[in-house]
This record gives sequence, C-alpha cells and structure tokens, in this order.
Amino acid sequence: MTDTAQSRSAEKPRRSILDTMEIDSRLMGMLGVLVLISLAFQIWTGIRALDTFSWNPFAWLVNGKFLSTQNTYNLAIQTVSIAIMATGMVFIIVTRNIDLAVGSLLALCSGVMAMMQTEILPHWLGLGLGSPLIMPIAVICGMFTGMVIGAFQGWLVGYQGIPSFVVTLGGLLVWSKVAYEIVGGQTIGPLDPTFLMLGGTNGTIGSTASWVLGAVVAVLTVWGIWASRRSKAGHGFQVKPAWAEVFLSLVSVGMIMGIVAQINAYLIPPARLQKMFTERGETMPEGYTQAFGLPISVILLAVVALVMTVVANKTRFGRYVFATGGNPDAAALSGIDTKWLTVKVFALMGVLTAISAAVASARLTNHSLDIGTLDELRVIAAAVIGGTALAGGFGTIYGAVLGALIMQSLQSGMGMVNVDAPYQNIVVGVVLVLAVWLDIVYRKRAGKK
Repeated sequence: MTDTAQSRSAEKPRRSILDTMEIDSRLMGMLGVLVLISLAFQIWTGIRALDTFSWNPFAWLVNGKFLSTQNTYNLAIQTVSIAIMATGMVFIIVTRNIDLAVGSLLALCSGVMAMMQTEILPHWLGLGLGSPLIMPIAVICGMFTGMVIGAFQGWLVGYQGIPSFVVTLGGLLVWSKVAYEIVGGQTIGPLDPTFLMLGGTNGTIGSTASWVLGAVVAVLTVWGIWASRRSKAGHGFQVKPAWAEVFLSLVSVGMIMGIVAQINAYLIPPARLQKMFTERGETMPEGYTQAFGLPISVILLAVVALVMTVVANKTRFGRYVFATGGNPDAAALSGIDTKWLTVKVFALMGVLTAISAAVASARLTNHSLDIGTLDELRVIAAAVIGGTALAGGFGTIYGAVLGALIMQSLQSGMGMVNVDAPYQNIVVGVVLVLAVWLDIVYRKRAGKK
C-alpha cells in the first residue's frame, strides 16, 4: 500500500454498523433498557408464580406475567397520558425552561371537561349524556382552558422575565386548588360514553381494523424510508447502503405488525363478551372469542407523536425552538422573537396537557380529586430519560415516548411484584438521576470526538 493510500485510509475511520445505518445510539440504548426491564420483571413474576423454586430459566419466562397480553395492553393505555405530555415537555426543556404545573393543569382541564358533561351542557343546552355533541364540546373547552393558562404562564416567563421554575411552581399550587373549587371538592361522574372511549379501557377499534391499520402504517413507513432515500440521492446527499434500507424496512414492518399481534392477542373476557351479546339481543356462539384491538388512546398517542415530530423537524416553529434552546442570544440576534416563541411553546404544552386530561379521566371513567398528582415529575422524568438535555437545545419526541414507556414499565413491574410505593419512588428517582448522569457523560464524549 502506498503512502497516499495509507493516509487516505487513516483519514476515513471505520464506521460502525449503527453509523452506517444512521441509527441513534441513544435510541438503541433506551430500547435495550426497556428490553432488560421487561425480561427482569418477566423472570421475577415467573419465579413468584411457581409453587416451588426451580432453577429452570425457561420456566421463569413461561410463567411470568409481565409480558402477558393483558399486562402489555394495560401498560400501553397507562402510558398514553404521560407520553402525550412528555412530547410537549420536550419543547419546554429544549428552550431551557421547565413546567412544574402540568399535573395541576391536567386536574383543572379534567375538572372543566367533567363539569361541561355533567352540569353545564345538560343545563344550558339540554344535552344529555350520550349526545354526539357532548364529547367534542367538552374536549374543545378543556383544550381551550389548557391553551389559555399555558399561554399566560408563557407570557409571564417570556415577556415579564420571571423564571419558568417560579411561574410553574406557582401554577402547581394554584391550578389544582382552582380545579378543586370548580368541582366542589367531589368526584364527578359518570361521564359521557363517547368521551370514555378516549381512555382505552372501553374504546378500541377491534382486531380486524387493527390489522388493517397496522398494514397501512407499515406500508406508509416503508414508503417513507425509500422516499427519503430518493430525495437525498436527488439532492446529492450521501445515502445509506441499499441493504441498510431493506433491513430498516423489515425491522419497522416487523415491529409494527408485532405490536398489533400482541395487542390483538388480548381477548375480551367471556363474561363481558356474553353481556355484549345479551345487550344486543343475540346469542353468543359456543367457543366464540373476540379481541379488544388497538385502543383509541394508543392511536391518539401515535398521531400526537407523529404531529409533534413533524413540527419539530419540518416546520419553522420547530427550528426556532431548537435554535433558541441551543443559543438564546444568537437566536434573538438572528431575528427570532424568543418571547413570543416562549408563549407559543407553553400554550402548546397546555393543549397537550388538556388532551392528556381527557385520556386520563376517560380511563378512570370519572374526574377524581387526585387526578394528575405527581404527573409533573413523571412527565419531566420521561423527557429526561428519553434523552432531552436539561441544558436545552436537544431532545426527541420518540425519546420522550420511550422514556414514558420505560417509566410506566418500571412502575407497573414493581406493582406486580408488590414493591411498596415509597421504594417505587426511590427507584424512579435513582433512574432519573442515572439518566441525567449518562446524558452528561455521553455529551462529554461526543464533544471530545
């Protein structure tokens, strides 16, 4: 080999497979953590389920309950509320702010929507529960409430210069008490049947529609991967090898259809199915089974995550958010109205909090007085565990959703093995600190490179 060839080979370091496929190493790390958590609780619950202790790992896995169809279904619908708010918290933290009021604001928005359904709309407009107008009007009023309060907090931060920590700490104390007064210190229910479908417990699309939706999403995902490749090539940018695109396409399709298969494996209990047939005046065939299908709340989360990803990566607003978080002074000098941007980011957070309130209260089937309690900590933890930098300037929507799923998996698993609540909080706190420390280490190493 000549000296020139040697110098060229030295200038071009070998790329890892992840670099070649342009896969975020932190994403793979989070997926690895999720897999480890799932296996750990599957084995733990499997050992507890055995009558006598066995050294057979296969027996532990087979008898485990964490990866059962029922638990994965419940895990999915329990993650939605926190995950939706976490997508908005990414924008908040990226702009070097924090929102401690999301839990209290969720309670207020939930209270507003509950009162709209049970008191205001029936008395003012004569709309009873079951009216097709109840759900959309209640949700819109809740979203408007969240947007106005969020924008007000953003105005205090952006235009009045009050630190977001102080503003939202005040909001944490204020909005929960306002919610308490609005509902008169009572649990409000029952809620509208159509509204309850947003919770996921009662609202599903059935197994057939789930397979169809999964197939459509899989096709669109593959099309998007190859359309992006053609676009890059057309503009002269470097593209991944064809084998990498094929591999990513196959993995994406496998994950999408695998999720649908796992959800569709959860069958409606026979007694409940029999009741459904009886209410319709029909006789249930012997041996008949039916799956719940994808919950509407999970589909709603997927739509929110997709929209927020597009906003973050493809819109001027998203570029301004990350530019402001990276260097606020430079962003202001370049012409970005950072004060007005702060108002819009907090208003967006308020809207997403209201959507989460609808999902949370629908899943509980009522507005409870403790709804939203400590949600602000779970949301912040989900965003940070998902890789959002507390120093600002970096964060991903998919990371926040994965962070929420990791958080809920920890809590669900610890609940299944009867870990006391105080110890659950200790574990979550340790995981949060560890996630921040790992992020700092990662950024230091990336800076050295």
